[in-house]
Amino acid sequence: MDSDKCYAFTPEQLRKLQLREMDALLYFKEFCEENNLLFYFCGGCCIGSLRNKGFIPWDDDIDIFMPRPDYEKLSKLWKEKSKSSRYLCLRTDDNIFTGNIFTTIVDTSATFVKENQSHLHIPHGLVMDVFPLDGCPTGIKRKMQKMWALLYSLFLAQVVPENHGGIVGFGSKVLLGVFKSDKIRDKIWRYAEKKMSQYKIDDCEYITELCAGPHYMQCEYPKWVFEKAVYKEFEGYKMPIPVGYDEYLKIAFGDYMKLPPKDKQIPHHDVVYCNLNMSCYDYMKKKSTE
Repeated sequence: MDSDKCYAFTPEQLRKLQLREMDALLYFKEFCEENNLLFYFCGGCCIGSLRNKGFIPWDDDIDIFMPRPDYEKLSKLWKEKSKSSRYLCLRTDDNIFTGNIFTTIVDTSATFVKENQSHLHIPHGLVMDVFPLDGCPTGIKRKMQKMWALLYSLFLAQVVPENHGGIVGFGSKVLLGVFKSDKIRDKIWRYAEKKMSQYKIDDCEYITELCAGPHYMQCEYPKWVFEKAVYKEFEGYKMPIPVGYDEYLKIAFGDYMKLPPKDKQIPHHDVVYCNLNMSCYDYMKKKSTE
């Protein structure tokens, strides 16, 4: 399962990938339970747990929600208490630039290189994405929160958001052109992150997601939707989804039980290399000698 350019997985290859990704999910679930951290499936895995009792057939990754307080604890606790060197918890900081605006759990025993990260010197393992949930204020505070979230995303990722022209695309290009220093960009995204996440969930009526791109940051969910997790079957295991999963999925995706058109039933990541039998460290060594 390897290539030098973007390619399409066969159904058999994709299924092997999905089952391998379960390893990191089960480890992550055990870690969260041991450390009293709340998480739930979101996106495709949440839909899959209801519609397929497992992965959507064309899904190529696992996406997780965590309330902001648990999300912030995750990285610190992982460094202190993770019992396996196979799984990394990565989040852009002074030591690493991942190219992501959220946290990732990386299974280093395999290699999975996304096109937009192929130039980065990072562990290109199998990735599980972890997104924070934040309190959602109202009125002008909400407008300011979305502005800070856009600035956070822009200056952390340092790329113009995909598929966004018009004011967002033009403004992003201008800002990156004006603020070219890495040190200044670093200060901007760190300050923007503090400003956008300053609203505590307990103090708000609604919850939002700010690290999944400009589209999803528009979503505003009633707080009760994420008050706790309920468990549904997923690939033979019981996995958590939000107690208000129906409300969440309708707001985010509309009629989520309806299958998308055939041309949309494809993996959403552009992959330039995948090898489930090669660790990402061996891949990095191989690339360094080429």
